[in-house]
Formats: sequence, structure tokens, C-alpha cells
Amino acid sequence: MRTPARVAIAFACAAAAIAACGGGADGAQSGVRLVRIGTFDSPTYVAAAPGDGKRLFVVEQAGQIRVLKGRHKLSRPFLDISGLVGFGGEQGLLSMAFASNYRSTGRFYVYFTARNGDIRVMQFRRSSSGDRADPNSGHQVIRIAHSEFPNHNGGQVQIGPDHMLYLAPGDGGSEGDPFGRGQSLGTLLGKVLRIDPRPGGGYAIPSGNPFAHRSGTRGEIWAYGLRNPYRFSFDRKTGDMAVADVGQDTWEEVDFARRGRAGANYGWSIFEGFSRFKPGNAPHYVPPVLVTSHSHGNCAIIGGYVVRDRSVPALAGRYLYGDNCNPRIYRTRLAGPNRGKKHDTGLRVRSLSSFGQDGAGHVYLASLEGDVYRLKSK
Repeated sequence: MRTPARVAIAFACAAAAIAACGGGADGAQSGVRLVRIGTFDSPTYVAAAPGDGKRLFVVEQAGQIRVLKGRHKLSRPFLDISGLVGFGGEQGLLSMAFASNYRSTGRFYVYFTARNGDIRVMQFRRSSSGDRADPNSGHQVIRIAHSEFPNHNGGQVQIGPDHMLYLAPGDGGSEGDPFGRGQSLGTLLGKVLRIDPRPGGGYAIPSGNPFAHRSGTRGEIWAYGLRNPYRFSFDRKTGDMAVADVGQDTWEEVDFARRGRAGANYGWSIFEGFSRFKPGNAPHYVPPVLVTSHSHGNCAIIGGYVVRDRSVPALAGRYLYGDNCNPRIYRTRLAGPNRGKKHDTGLRVRSLSSFGQDGAGHVYLASLEGDVYRLKSK
């Protein structure tokens, strides 16, 4: 019997894994350490704008974005949309992304759950001060109905190496994909989507999307067969994509695609990890590059980034990831003969909620308990 306590990221330690949540934030080995750079209110994401080496932006679950300038947290938020955001459990303001031409346009995007449960991506612009956004500049880019259950919202929005906007909604809950959305090409849920946002709101479907010209399918779909792809990222050197998909009762997984590869089916809900979950077919199934078991204290995988920070050579080319219930931070290779073989970095972060990356490739880790860290060499 599958128990609902372990269905997805819960932004807290699952009861069965609470013992794994002990320990400190740093247990350095492999030549790396974590340096705390600030404390926030339930941080869910960390980002930086293109060409801005002065500011770091920290997303808070309840609906604010804070600015860390140097080592100083500004008293006024960059953006406050708490009146629009429904938060708690898996819901809230979950990530942000900056347009490739942010320096000239000031446009950026936020991904959140609305008060009625729907998933929304909105576009805003910064004000004349780079420390504040214009709260009246908001335009809706996309809204995805998500009203049956409060879980499996996904949570990531990213600008890809092709300058398009990518987002990854979950399958809509509750457990076991009761509506078969993972394998359905007629819904946006349980997918990675690729869209071209318009400056005044809304979006166009890029003609290069794999299902853009096929009747009966949603043209926004870039990849499918996902349960709750809470975090995904692009390798800043190669453009390859890694998707960390939160599993159900047994397996967490990381899926991988070379730059530009479209139309991959990652198997949910026919497969969970490498294991068959239910009868049926998963056309063009692409198995994960790695899986992690709940038997080791895991409950919800938190995907990170491939390290390209030249000041951290010990982890060069390694993908970092963790888990919301297990404080250990792991590294692996996503390609090559040793891909998917995990190694403990010795780093520890309790209640991990996200990784982040800035324009110089520096990697950050956020804990829902409040702390944000930067990865550094010893």
C-alpha cells in the first residue's frame, strides 16, 4: 500500500525520515565547504541576474524576493506578491528567472501557486533602481489549472541556452497519477514546457517544440513522463539539461538530456525510477541517469547544478543534488562511463529546499529553515 506521507516534496522532514535531519550544515571533505551568506524566511530559490555581480536574489516561499547585496540583506524586498501567492506545504513562490536581455529590458519571471491552487508564471520589470522591481509591471505569462490537489506543483522556471523560457509543472497529484497525466500529451501537467514569453504577457509556442505541429497534443511540451519535477537545470558549459523528479514511495530520480534533445518520455507513471510502477506502455521511454532509494532516508530529491565554478576545482563537472529529508549533499557525473555513480561530498544541509547559481557559476544551497550557503573550496 502506498502511503500519502511520502508522495512528494513537503518542505519538511517526512516522519519516517526525521532521524536523518540531524547534523550540521557543513561536514567538509573533498576539498569543499559551505559558507553561510544570509538567513531568510523559508527560502525556496537563489538566483542572480545576467551581468549583475553585485546582487543575489533569494526567493521566499510566502511571496517575497529579497536582495543580498554584498553580504548585506536589504531591508525592503525586491518584489512582494504575497497577496497573489497561496503558500504552505508544497505551495508558494517557488523560483524566478531573468530574461537573457535583463540588463536592457529589466524583465524577469516568477513561478508560484496562486491562492486557488493554480500554477502561474508572471513577468515583471525592475524599477529604475536595480534593488527594486516595479510592482505594477506584472503580466501573466501562463496559468495552468491545478485545483484537485495541493501537491505536485513542480516549481522551476529557467531561461534555457536557447533563450526560451522553460518550466516544469508536476502531474497535479495526489498519488499514483490518478488522471494519467504523466503520459498524456493533451495536458501541460507532468511535463517540461518550453515557451517564448511576450513582453506584454502571454507567450508563443516555439516552432521547434517536438509536438508543436501535431494535432491533439499540447505544443508547449518539451519533455514528458514526469511526476513532480521540482528542480531542473542547464549545464552552463554544455547546455545539457538535468531534471530531478520527486518519486512516490520507493525511488527518486534524475533524468538527463543532451542540449536540444526534445520529446523525451521519462516514464512516469508507467515507471518509477528503473522499476515498473503500473501496467501500460511508455513510448520512447528514456530511463533515469540515477536513482536514490527511500530506504536510505530520502523522501524528495532536490536537484542542483553541474559545478562550473573555477574557484571550486574539486567538483568541476560534477552534478550536485540532495534531498529534503536527508541532509547529505551528493555529487555525480551525468555523462561518461561513471555516470550516475553517487559520492557523498561530506556537506550537510538540513531541510534542503534548493540550489542556485549566479553569473560567475558560484553555487548556492538553501535550507527551508532559513540559511543560504555558498559552496567554496577549503
